[in-house]
Amino acid sequence: MTIMDWWESLSVIAQAFYCVAIPATIVLIVQTVLMFIGFGNDDGELGGADDGTDGDIPADGDASDAFEGLEGLRVFTIRGMVAFFVVFGWLGVSLERAGVAVWLNVAISAVAGFVMMLALAWLMNLTMKLRSNGNTDNRNTIGTAGKVQLTIPAERSGEGKVHVMLQGTYVERNAVTDEAEPIPTGAEIIVVGVSGQTDLVVKRK
Repeated sequence: MTIMDWWESLSVIAQAFYCVAIPATIVLIVQTVLMFIGFGNDDGELGGADDGTDGDIPADGDASDAFEGLEGLRVFTIRGMVAFFVVFGWLGVSLERAGVAVWLNVAISAVAGFVMMLALAWLMNLTMKLRSNGNTDNRNTIGTAGKVQLTIPAERSGEGKVHVMLQGTYVERNAVTDEAEPIPTGAEIIVVGVSGQTDLVVKRK
């Protein structure tokens, strides 16, 4: 049997799942290889891992403004979306072979893909924290610019999260502000001080 014969023997839904799964798997393999050789960041974009970009999917503005959540987990990244399609496609193929109804197949595959996105976001977040917990001094961030990843409440009434450069590495840190208004996700900030062991004091840029 030739490849064309095999392809034509598939149902339309199986062909659709394969069209999702195969390209996504190729992209994931390429991303992984590039990451291991140092040509790519943790979110799957090309470029250095510490180039200051956050890898979120570009949109009208900053996609992290729309999708950031889950306590600062960066879910909707390029690598996360690729992982979603890989799981969605291959699980869909498997369930179609098992004779699962199309609507149930799509629902289960979509949920499984989203769970994979969450798991990947958690792993990336953990990796970033482990990477930043070396011999670093938060005082070295004073005067540097960054971006808010989780809204910072006004007048030190709570903590938010920011991404800043610390000793040549792009890291996530808890942050507070003395400003009278909250600083929203996506806003640019300047580090003006350090509070305690872990919190940065920031203001709007």
